[in-house]
Amino acid sequence: MKDRVIFHIDINHCYAQIEEMMYPALQKVSMAVGGHEETRHGIILTKNDLAKAKGIRTGESLREAYEKDPDLLIIPPHYEEYMYYTEKVKEIYRQYSDQVESFGLDEAWIDYTSSQKLFGEPEKVCREIVNRVEREVGLKVSAGVSWNKIFAKLGSDQKKQDGPCVITRENYQTAVWPLPVQDLLYVGPATYEKLHRRAIRTIGDLAHYPVHHLQDAMGAAGTMIHAFAWGEDPSPVAETGAVSLPKSVGNSMTMIHDATSLQELRPVYYVLCEAVASRLRQQGLEGQTVSVSLRSAGLDWYGCEKKLRQPTNLSTEIFQAVMDLVTSSYDFQMPLRAVGVSISHLNEMGRARQLDLFIDENKREKARRADIAIDEIRDRYGFYAVRRACTLVDRPLSEFNVKEDHTIHPTGYFQGRKMTV
Repeated sequence: MKDRVIFHIDINHCYAQIEEMMYPALQKVSMAVGGHEETRHGIILTKNDLAKAKGIRTGESLREAYEKDPDLLIIPPHYEEYMYYTEKVKEIYRQYSDQVESFGLDEAWIDYTSSQKLFGEPEKVCREIVNRVEREVGLKVSAGVSWNKIFAKLGSDQKKQDGPCVITRENYQTAVWPLPVQDLLYVGPATYEKLHRRAIRTIGDLAHYPVHHLQDAMGAAGTMIHAFAWGEDPSPVAETGAVSLPKSVGNSMTMIHDATSLQELRPVYYVLCEAVASRLRQQGLEGQTVSVSLRSAGLDWYGCEKKLRQPTNLSTEIFQAVMDLVTSSYDFQMPLRAVGVSISHLNEMGRARQLDLFIDENKREKARRADIAIDEIRDRYGFYAVRRACTLVDRPLSEFNVKEDHTIHPTGYFQGRKMTV
């Protein structure tokens, strides 16, 4: 059986590049797209090349970025424009294949296997797509070509200026194995630390590490990334328009001032839990595992999670789980600067489930109706038309609408030391 041909194309520093395209003067200054410094909300979402040269990193706080470059210009995100232009880019991709799978706004895989006879040699066509995007939309992109999705993405990450990076069965050991292991998709900070402790520095080290030791230490994830190091990734590129359930739904924020107690944290987390619950209901989903992330004033990250007795999309149940987790895992010896909550193990609403004798279904139904009523009032009259009393205790701390502000964090931003409760 012949190998597949997979393209991965990535819009370089997407949000910043779109801002530069709309306002060319931004190309001449150190600039990043991020949150609001006056309220300490948000992080650096993306930066231009001038900011990158000054050490600005995606995912760091605005305060950290300003310490590196006091003249850094922060642009608030304009998501409607980003969605418009990235969709124009993907319209070009779809002219070459009916299998175009988005990976965020700025990245996509394209299965070109069945299109070769129609359009021609893969590397030439991939270069043609790259040139068309720049000529027709005005954006520069990087591309990778391989027989699997993992190596195709790894190729686009190399950002070659002279065309797509092609990784084949013949050259992958020289092209891929010398790269740092953290360049491999799904090797986030927590996984990297586990690999680093085992002296696994490169993808080649990972490929040659005994897989049974990785499985013992990391479970199925260890087996998976070991296979990826050898290019063993049979996962298909989803057909255009195909929709799959998200892995999790979450929100997070950097607080306007540090929280020194659980009491201070309560209104912040209630707003976050309301946003997560509302987004779940909006998508017709329920989740069963609640995770919290905590960043101290000393910039250390902590994480923990808890599996609920029943799937939920109720703000009160998510909030109670969050409070249980924080109470059992953090002592506030160091104030907290940023917090997040997410819920995973998602299912569609309405699926049959076993009733629990220890859960009051009447009480759950009342909570559900209250959440739905709040959603409807806010949709009609605005977010601040109705608020829970507990969120009014410290207005500056809880005066934010995280759902509509589209708070976005890059993959791995909240990965840290994880405990299960």
